[in-house]
Amino acid sequence: MHGGPMGRFGGDVDTLRAKNADAPKIPNLGKRIAELFKPHKGPLGLTIGLILISASLSIIPPLLIQEAFNQGLFPTHGSPDIGLLTTIVWIMIGIYVVNGLLGIAQTYLTSRVGNKVMGALRVKLFDHLQSMELAFFTKTKTGVIQSRLQNDVGGVASVLSNTVSTVVGNSVTVLAAIVAMLILSWQLTIVAMILLPLMVLLQRKVGRLRGKIAAKTQESLSEMSAITQEALGVSGILLAKSFGRAQEEVNRYANENQNQINLQVRQTMSGQGFFTMVQIFLSSIPAVIYLVAGYLITNNALLTAGTVVAFTTAQSRLMFPMMGLMQIALDLQTSSALFARIFEYLDLNPAIKDPERPKKIAKKDLGKIRFDNVTFAYPESGDEAEPTLKGISFEIEPNQYAAFVGPSGSGKTTMVYLIPRFYDTTEGTISFGGVDVKDLTHADLTANIGIVNQETYLFYDTIRANIAYAKPKAKQSEIEKAAKAANIHETIMSFPKGYDTLVGERGYRLSGGEKQRIAIARVLLKNPPVVILDEATSAMDTMSERIVQETLDSAITGRTTIAIAHRLSTVVQADVIFVVRKGRIVEQGSHKQLMAKQGLYYKMVSEQTKVKK
Repeated sequence: MHGGPMGRFGGDVDTLRAKNADAPKIPNLGKRIAELFKPHKGPLGLTIGLILISASLSIIPPLLIQEAFNQGLFPTHGSPDIGLLTTIVWIMIGIYVVNGLLGIAQTYLTSRVGNKVMGALRVKLFDHLQSMELAFFTKTKTGVIQSRLQNDVGGVASVLSNTVSTVVGNSVTVLAAIVAMLILSWQLTIVAMILLPLMVLLQRKVGRLRGKIAAKTQESLSEMSAITQEALGVSGILLAKSFGRAQEEVNRYANENQNQINLQVRQTMSGQGFFTMVQIFLSSIPAVIYLVAGYLITNNALLTAGTVVAFTTAQSRLMFPMMGLMQIALDLQTSSALFARIFEYLDLNPAIKDPERPKKIAKKDLGKIRFDNVTFAYPESGDEAEPTLKGISFEIEPNQYAAFVGPSGSGKTTMVYLIPRFYDTTEGTISFGGVDVKDLTHADLTANIGIVNQETYLFYDTIRANIAYAKPKAKQSEIEKAAKAANIHETIMSFPKGYDTLVGERGYRLSGGEKQRIAIARVLLKNPPVVILDEATSAMDTMSERIVQETLDSAITGRTTIAIAHRLSTVVQADVIFVVRKGRIVEQGSHKQLMAKQGLYYKMVSEQTKVKK
């Protein structure tokens, strides 16, 4: 089946962007991030309440320190007041204990909310990707999609978990510290805060730079995931070993890994100089405060030693909250690139959607399929590309056995993939059960159609689970009945663990014929009124093919069957055979009728007969 350009030769969107583009532009990004927290208003409100209490308590210690100096240690008259100092110490210890307990509660609540938001976002993204049309997956690397789910969503985890508590907590702490500083000395407060606007401007510039680097970093991670998925999958390993290209695959991964290292170092260092500057500034302020205090006292300002010590204590409480706020601001700007990538996928509109007012199929028409002047071109092929199908018209009646044959690349698989609406027609209409497929829900279509693909896919699970995928609540007796119908039951029972045998990655522990028969059993368990067999016996040896073909001939009785066949001997009994060539139906009729015409079908049968001889 035709697919869009991709892989190491191609141009899926993410690979191209990784080389020369920043994060996608998403309108109202901040608002959309905030909306993720809406379902968690209760825990968030409680968290903010605890933060406000904690931050309010933090304003008290600097004022107590002033009291301890002025009235406890160095009173105007007499010796230190031990009783007062004892009371102040116990109050301060109590405040620190309460704040510590409040901090534990805050951490638990924010971690729980953050991880719930992240989990919901990941499920929402996975669910949305499930709704995308097949064309999206044929032109996008699997590793890239995995990276969006794992690296991008995981990359915003700390922001989701810590943003609310950090912003609210540090903001209130900073505000409380500034209030305490103003109470102690408005002159020293001006000195302490004079360069903060410059810090904020620098932070914004650094944040924008880190956001761009973060976008490139995530694109590089996507490419690494894609390389890993391609090269370390069973098929990729087998291909590399077959052609002796293992070292080239290692080099490809190593090159992208080096790019990732460079980007990570750039991202780290892009903020290091800024934070060093902020730390120097905040650490130097106490020394400047002492100097300014000296000038103020010299000029008869009402400053006591206790006031100066209390002020520097309050000012020192600004350092970590200010650093935290600037760090979270940088993290938000950096993570905005990740959020933009996530929302970019969430904003993708599936090209194939369920109708707003779906219709139902009448039971008497189940299995009736009609193509009316259908033309189809793959979306990723471009406007100039030759259509894969051109003006196709035919009709299949309920319970009829129809076969499509023709040279490779003629459009046979494409044609049958239009029936369950994996793609939409470019022109013309397709009806299923007398209803346009565009007026049916995807669930209604798939419930009535079973497909055995040419490329059999089995999950890394037991044989039982792979067969039961078609009907998760099926009884063991039903699973065995389907396996017997596909002539695989005895083979399964010959394995030491029987139906509990693990099939391995993509079923590689089984032979091609065994995999195909398990896939056939899966469809037979579903028991749909329409069965599509896309080269269903292509992976079998001659004996297995004959046995399974006999089984299929029996199993398809009473249902509409559409078979795509390369071996023409398997479709001799078909009620109608459609011969497809270059996207058009050039002949149709029974085997006997087509042989009598001595056209393309006759030539194909003759060639295969010669080869067999």
